[in-house]
Amino acid sequence: MIRKLLRRVFRRDEPPAHEPAVIPVARHGIHREQISPAARQVVGRLQEAGFQAYVVGGAVRDLIAGHEPKDFDVATSATPEDARALFRRSRIIGRRFRIVHVIVGNEVVEVSTFRAANDREAETDEHGRVLRDNVFGSQEEDAARRDFTINALYYDPTHETVVDYHHGVADLKQKTLRVIGEPHKRYREDPIRLLRAVRMAAKLGLAIDPAARAPIREMAPLLENVPAARVFDEMLKLLLSGHAVECIRQLRDEGLHHGLLPLLDVILEQPLGERFVMLALANTDARVTAGKPVSPGFLFSTLLWHEVLAAWETRRGADEPRIPALYAAMDDVLERQSEKLAITRRIAGDIKDIWALQPRFEQNTGKRPLRLVEQPRFRAGYDFLLLRAESGELPKELADWWRAFAEGDTEQRMAMLTPEKKPARRRRPRRRREAEGPGQDEERRVE
Repeated sequence: MIRKLLRRVFRRDEPPAHEPAVIPVARHGIHREQISPAARQVVGRLQEAGFQAYVVGGAVRDLIAGHEPKDFDVATSATPEDARALFRRSRIIGRRFRIVHVIVGNEVVEVSTFRAANDREAETDEHGRVLRDNVFGSQEEDAARRDFTINALYYDPTHETVVDYHHGVADLKQKTLRVIGEPHKRYREDPIRLLRAVRMAAKLGLAIDPAARAPIREMAPLLENVPAARVFDEMLKLLLSGHAVECIRQLRDEGLHHGLLPLLDVILEQPLGERFVMLALANTDARVTAGKPVSPGFLFSTLLWHEVLAAWETRRGADEPRIPALYAAMDDVLERQSEKLAITRRIAGDIKDIWALQPRFEQNTGKRPLRLVEQPRFRAGYDFLLLRAESGELPKELADWWRAFAEGDTEQRMAMLTPEKKPARRRRPRRRREAEGPGQDEERRVE
């Protein structure tokens, strides 16, 4: 308590105040029509009530970089209670950071209050990671506590200006990723920033500033202290960014892949495994770029498949039955993953469904194929099969057969079916009395 009081009084580490750059639309290129109507409505109502309010962070960054934002967040001088009172369809959520979710039509706009510097009253663990921080501050303090300069940008839809405290617009133009403040301290406050740096650089084609890059490898062990759910969320963002191939390569270059997905580093060192994983990531990137839906379950099933194969082969080598051995291997791999990644039960179920279908694709005789195409997960399992064949794990002929079967109509499918070979019928041995003949039977009765 005394230390917190002294920090409040002296604020020794607080940077000196300075005026931000207010950049006009002619220089940043964002027009209010590019902001979602819901976000514009939220900002407008907050401003009408006398509060400062801006679209902030990733949406501003992406629009300047020429990317389509996934969502629009708002930062304001209003407290969560103030914002909650202004919007009927809203709720306060969060413990580490209290924010307000405002529902406008089918869209949810995240509204956060300007926060003070982390060192004022933030609760941290023994490694310096911030556990809880709900101390509100000014816009300048809020900008100073953000991770990278390109994320500390505030867009005002009313005046079409960008407020920039840390030269984030210039860094975007110069294709450079810089940390706000001292990198070691900022990574220690939130080790997820180590992964975020790689994702931002890969997604936007930025070079990580040498001062920001130097501590990454040495501070990677700090990720061990991050809750598994947060690591999983960040990995999803990274792998579904549309630049997963480049992200994985940079993770490996920076030494961050070890331990994130247990044994992923081993997979990437196996020629067959690496080809399969990279094909899956390239396929995911292409779908994201084309605006097609992507399944997290399918993606993680590809990343972990070769670990399942290795565990399956080990169990079969110990004379375990084929299918029970596969299910046991699946459980082993997912259990190891749970130590680092909080894979949700639903996603884990999707993963196991895809894996469990694979042996059934190798049985394409009789009526089995007709039953298989009726399975809810057939399409995901079929796409998985095609990747296995493309990587060289399965014969191309098997994939070609299933491709023709999946694309054919009912008549074509029926024509492709081949009768299932029935096992040879064993002749029943003749009974002894039949073998002796009726004459001997008569003699036996006479006696």
